[in-house]
Amino acid sequence: MTDYTDFIQKINKKTGIDLSLYKEAQMKRRLTSLYEKRGFKNFNDYYLAIHNDKQLLDEFLDRMTINVSEFYRNSQRWDVLDKKIFPMLLSANKKLKIWSAACSTGEEPYSLAMVLSSHSPLKDISILATDLDSGVLERAKVGLYSERSLKEVPKVILNKYFINEGQHYQVKDEIKKTVQFKQQNLLNDPYGTGFDLIVCRNVMIYFTEEAKDQIYQGFSKALRPGGVLFVGSTEQIFNPSKYGFESEETFFYRKI
Repeated sequence: MTDYTDFIQKINKKTGIDLSLYKEAQMKRRLTSLYEKRGFKNFNDYYLAIHNDKQLLDEFLDRMTINVSEFYRNSQRWDVLDKKIFPMLLSANKKLKIWSAACSTGEEPYSLAMVLSSHSPLKDISILATDLDSGVLERAKVGLYSERSLKEVPKVILNKYFINEGQHYQVKDEIKKTVQFKQQNLLNDPYGTGFDLIVCRNVMIYFTEEAKDQIYQGFSKALRPGGVLFVGSTEQIFNPSKYGFESEETFFYRKI
Protein backbone atom coordinates (compact mmCIF):
# COMPACT_ATOMS: atom_id res chain seq x y z
CA MET A 1 0.00 0.00 0.00
CA THR A 2 1.41 3.43 -0.94
CA ASP A 3 1.45 6.14 1.66
CA TYR A 4 -1.11 8.10 -0.44
CA THR A 5 -3.53 5.10 -0.42
CA ASP A 6 -3.08 4.82 3.33
CA PHE A 7 -3.65 8.59 3.67
CA ILE A 8 -6.90 8.30 1.64
CA GLN A 9 -8.22 5.58 3.95
CA LYS A 10 -7.35 7.47 7.14
CA ILE A 11 -8.85 10.74 5.86
CA ASN A 12 -12.04 8.92 4.87
CA LYS A 13 -12.30 7.47 8.39
CA LYS A 14 -11.61 10.83 10.04
CA THR A 15 -13.67 13.19 7.86
CA GLY A 16 -16.01 11.03 5.74
CA ILE A 17 -14.37 12.47 2.60
CA ASP A 18 -13.39 9.86 0.03
CA LEU A 19 -10.37 11.23 -1.83
CA SER A 20 -10.35 8.18 -4.12
CA LEU A 21 -13.34 9.76 -5.92
CA TYR A 22 -11.22 12.76 -6.92
CA LYS A 23 -8.85 12.56 -9.90
CA GLU A 24 -5.69 11.19 -8.30
CA ALA A 25 -2.97 13.07 -10.21
CA GLN A 26 -4.58 16.48 -9.56
CA MET A 27 -5.37 15.85 -5.89
CA LYS A 28 -2.00 14.24 -5.14
CA ARG A 29 -0.15 17.17 -6.74
CA ARG A 30 -2.19 19.72 -4.82
CA LEU A 31 -1.73 17.99 -1.45
CA THR A 32 1.98 17.22 -1.97
CA SER A 33 2.71 20.90 -2.58
CA LEU A 34 0.74 21.72 0.58
CA TYR A 35 2.53 19.27 2.89
CA GLU A 36 5.94 20.22 1.46
CA LYS A 37 5.13 23.88 2.10
CA ARG A 38 4.39 22.93 5.71
CA GLY A 39 7.71 21.06 6.02
CA PHE A 40 6.45 17.45 5.96
CA LYS A 41 8.26 14.73 4.01
CA ASN A 42 5.40 12.36 3.15
CA PHE A 43 1.67 11.70 3.47
CA ASN A 44 2.14 9.65 6.62
CA ASP A 45 3.82 12.49 8.54
CA TYR A 46 1.28 14.93 7.14
CA TYR A 47 -1.68 12.82 8.32
CA LEU A 48 -0.29 12.56 11.88
CA ALA A 49 0.00 16.35 11.96
CA ILE A 50 -3.53 16.88 10.56
CA HIS A 51 -4.91 14.41 13.09
CA ASN A 52 -3.57 16.47 15.98
CA ASP A 53 -3.93 20.03 14.70
CA LYS A 54 -7.36 21.47 13.79
CA GLN A 55 -5.78 24.42 11.96
CA LEU A 56 -3.87 22.06 9.65
CA LEU A 57 -7.03 20.01 9.12
CA ASP A 58 -9.00 23.13 8.13
CA GLU A 59 -6.22 24.15 5.76
CA PHE A 60 -6.25 20.67 4.20
CA LEU A 61 -10.04 20.83 3.67
CA ASP A 62 -9.72 24.28 2.14
CA ARG A 63 -7.00 23.09 -0.28
CA MET A 64 -8.89 20.03 -1.48
CA THR A 65 -11.96 22.06 -2.34
CA ILE A 66 -11.65 24.41 -5.29
CA ASN A 67 -12.65 27.91 -4.29
CA VAL A 68 -12.47 29.94 -7.48
CA SER A 69 -15.66 31.84 -8.10
CA GLU A 70 -17.07 35.09 -9.41
CA PHE A 71 -20.46 36.70 -9.97
CA TYR A 72 -22.24 35.91 -13.27
CA ARG A 73 -19.39 33.60 -14.32
CA ASN A 74 -19.66 33.03 -18.12
CA SER A 75 -22.24 35.81 -18.40
CA GLN A 76 -23.92 34.56 -21.60
CA ARG A 77 -25.12 31.46 -19.69
CA TRP A 78 -26.74 33.75 -17.13
CA ASP A 79 -28.55 35.54 -19.97
CA VAL A 80 -30.02 32.17 -21.02
CA LEU A 81 -31.02 31.53 -17.39
CA ASP A 82 -32.66 34.97 -17.19
CA LYS A 83 -34.45 35.01 -20.55
CA LYS A 84 -35.39 31.36 -21.04
CA ILE A 85 -34.87 29.03 -18.06
CA PHE A 86 -36.41 31.11 -15.26
CA PRO A 87 -39.54 32.06 -17.30
CA MET A 88 -40.00 28.38 -18.25
CA LEU A 89 -39.66 27.20 -14.61
CA LEU A 90 -41.89 30.00 -13.28
CA SER A 91 -44.66 29.05 -15.70
CA ALA A 92 -44.97 25.79 -13.71
CA ASN A 93 -44.23 27.09 -10.18
CA LYS A 94 -44.53 30.62 -8.82
CA LYS A 95 -42.04 29.92 -5.98
CA LEU A 96 -38.96 28.04 -7.15
CA LYS A 97 -36.97 25.57 -5.08
CA ILE A 98 -33.32 26.20 -5.97
CA TRP A 99 -30.07 24.54 -4.90
CA SER A 100 -26.60 25.96 -5.55
CA ALA A 101 -24.34 22.92 -4.97
CA ALA A 102 -20.62 23.43 -4.24
CA CYS A 103 -21.33 27.15 -3.90
CA SER A 104 -17.85 28.17 -2.69
CA THR A 105 -17.76 31.75 -1.32
CA GLY A 106 -21.35 32.57 -2.32
CA GLU A 107 -21.02 34.42 -5.63
CA GLU A 108 -23.19 31.86 -7.43
CA PRO A 109 -26.24 31.71 -5.12
CA TYR A 110 -26.23 35.49 -4.73
CA SER A 111 -26.08 35.82 -8.55
CA LEU A 112 -29.07 33.46 -8.80
CA ALA A 113 -31.06 35.59 -6.36
CA MET A 114 -30.19 38.79 -8.26
CA VAL A 115 -31.17 37.38 -11.66
CA LEU A 116 -34.37 35.85 -10.30
CA SER A 117 -35.31 39.14 -8.59
CA SER A 118 -36.35 40.59 -11.96
CA HIS A 119 -38.97 37.80 -12.23
CA SER A 120 -40.05 37.26 -8.60
CA PRO A 121 -40.32 39.42 -5.48
CA LEU A 122 -37.41 38.86 -3.08
CA LYS A 123 -39.81 37.52 -0.40
CA ASP A 124 -40.57 34.58 -2.74
CA ILE A 125 -36.92 33.72 -3.38
CA SER A 126 -35.29 30.99 -1.31
CA ILE A 127 -32.00 29.38 -2.35
CA LEU A 128 -30.17 26.55 -0.63
CA ALA A 129 -26.39 26.91 -1.03
CA THR A 130 -24.07 24.09 0.05
CA ASP A 131 -20.35 23.41 0.15
CA LEU A 132 -17.98 20.93 1.75
CA ASP A 133 -15.75 23.67 3.20
CA SER A 134 -17.14 25.40 6.30
CA GLY A 135 -14.53 28.17 5.93
CA VAL A 136 -15.82 29.33 2.55
CA LEU A 137 -19.41 29.17 3.82
CA GLU A 138 -18.52 31.58 6.64
CA ARG A 139 -17.05 33.97 4.08
CA ALA A 140 -20.15 33.56 1.90
CA LYS A 141 -22.42 34.54 4.81
CA VAL A 142 -20.43 37.78 5.27
CA GLY A 143 -20.97 38.64 1.58
CA LEU A 144 -17.98 40.96 1.08
CA TYR A 145 -16.24 40.75 -2.32
CA SER A 146 -13.37 42.31 -4.21
CA GLU A 147 -13.94 44.30 -7.41
CA ARG A 148 -12.25 41.49 -9.37
CA SER A 149 -15.05 39.00 -8.68
CA LEU A 150 -17.68 41.52 -9.81
CA LYS A 151 -16.40 42.32 -13.30
CA GLU A 152 -19.33 40.54 -15.05
CA VAL A 153 -22.08 42.08 -12.88
CA PRO A 154 -24.37 44.43 -14.86
CA LYS A 155 -24.09 48.04 -13.63
CA VAL A 156 -27.77 48.22 -12.75
CA ILE A 157 -27.45 45.14 -10.48
CA LEU A 158 -24.22 46.43 -8.93
CA ASN A 159 -25.90 49.72 -7.98
CA LYS A 160 -29.08 48.02 -6.75
CA TYR A 161 -27.75 45.15 -4.63
CA PHE A 162 -24.22 46.09 -3.48
CA ILE A 163 -22.77 48.71 -1.14
CA ASN A 164 -19.39 50.05 -2.27
CA GLU A 165 -16.85 49.92 0.56
CA GLY A 166 -13.65 51.18 -1.08
CA GLN A 167 -11.87 48.25 -2.74
CA HIS A 168 -14.71 45.88 -1.78
CA TYR A 169 -18.44 45.53 -2.29
CA GLN A 170 -20.92 44.31 0.32
CA VAL A 171 -23.99 42.32 -0.76
CA LYS A 172 -27.10 44.01 0.66
CA ASP A 173 -29.03 42.22 3.41
CA GLU A 174 -32.15 41.92 1.24
CA ILE A 175 -30.21 39.54 -1.07
CA LYS A 176 -28.37 37.78 1.75
CA LYS A 177 -31.72 36.88 3.33
CA THR A 178 -32.73 34.88 0.24
CA VAL A 179 -29.85 32.37 0.64
CA GLN A 180 -29.46 29.66 3.27
CA PHE A 181 -25.91 28.25 3.55
CA LYS A 182 -25.28 24.72 4.75
CA GLN A 183 -22.28 22.37 4.87
CA GLN A 184 -22.62 19.30 2.66
CA ASN A 185 -20.48 16.58 1.12
CA LEU A 186 -21.90 15.84 -2.36
CA LEU A 187 -20.37 12.35 -2.32
CA ASN A 188 -21.70 11.32 1.09
CA ASP A 189 -24.62 13.36 2.38
CA PRO A 190 -28.28 12.96 1.34
CA TYR A 191 -29.79 15.33 -1.24
CA GLY A 192 -33.16 17.04 -0.94
CA THR A 193 -36.01 16.49 -3.40
CA GLY A 194 -38.42 18.48 -5.55
CA PHE A 195 -35.92 21.07 -6.79
CA ASP A 196 -36.89 23.23 -9.78
CA LEU A 197 -33.27 24.21 -10.44
CA ILE A 198 -29.92 22.75 -9.36
CA VAL A 199 -26.77 24.69 -10.20
CA CYS A 200 -23.44 22.86 -9.95
CA ARG A 201 -20.70 24.48 -12.03
CA ASN A 202 -16.95 24.05 -12.42
CA VAL A 203 -16.69 21.31 -9.79
CA MET A 204 -17.30 18.03 -11.63
CA ILE A 205 -14.03 18.37 -13.57
CA TYR A 206 -12.17 17.39 -10.38
CA PHE A 207 -14.07 14.11 -9.88
CA THR A 208 -13.52 10.64 -11.31
CA GLU A 209 -16.09 9.26 -13.79
CA GLU A 210 -17.50 7.04 -11.03
CA ALA A 211 -18.03 10.02 -8.73
CA LYS A 212 -19.59 12.13 -11.51
CA ASP A 213 -21.99 9.30 -12.29
CA GLN A 214 -23.03 9.09 -8.63
CA ILE A 215 -23.59 12.85 -8.38
CA TYR A 216 -25.57 13.15 -11.63
CA GLN A 217 -27.80 10.26 -10.54
CA GLY A 218 -28.33 12.10 -7.24
CA PHE A 219 -29.16 15.38 -8.98
CA SER A 220 -31.65 13.62 -11.23
CA LYS A 221 -33.49 12.17 -8.23
CA ALA A 222 -33.40 15.55 -6.46
CA LEU A 223 -35.03 17.41 -9.38
CA ARG A 224 -38.77 17.38 -10.01
CA PRO A 225 -39.85 16.33 -13.53
CA GLY A 226 -39.30 19.41 -15.71
CA GLY A 227 -36.64 20.72 -13.31
CA VAL A 228 -33.30 21.90 -14.70
CA LEU A 229 -29.63 21.16 -13.96
CA PHE A 230 -27.23 23.99 -14.87
CA VAL A 231 -23.57 22.90 -15.24
CA GLY A 232 -20.23 24.62 -15.93
CA SER A 233 -18.83 25.53 -19.33
CA THR A 234 -16.35 22.61 -19.36
CA GLU A 235 -18.83 20.06 -18.02
CA GLN A 236 -21.16 19.13 -20.84
CA ILE A 237 -23.01 15.85 -20.17
CA PHE A 238 -22.55 13.72 -23.29
CA ASN A 239 -25.13 11.06 -22.36
CA PRO A 240 -27.90 13.04 -20.58
CA SER A 241 -30.56 10.36 -21.20
CA LYS A 242 -28.61 8.02 -18.88
CA TYR A 243 -29.69 10.28 -16.01
CA GLY A 244 -33.22 10.98 -17.27
CA PHE A 245 -32.22 14.37 -18.72
CA GLU A 246 -32.60 15.99 -22.10
CA SER A 247 -30.62 19.00 -23.29
CA GLU A 248 -32.65 22.20 -22.90
CA GLU A 249 -29.84 24.57 -23.93
CA THR A 250 -26.05 24.23 -23.91
CA PHE A 251 -25.11 23.44 -20.27
CA PHE A 252 -28.78 23.25 -19.19
CA TYR A 253 -30.44 19.82 -18.80
CA ARG A 254 -34.14 19.27 -18.14
CA LYS A 255 -35.37 16.25 -16.23
CA ILE A 256 -37.79 14.30 -18.40
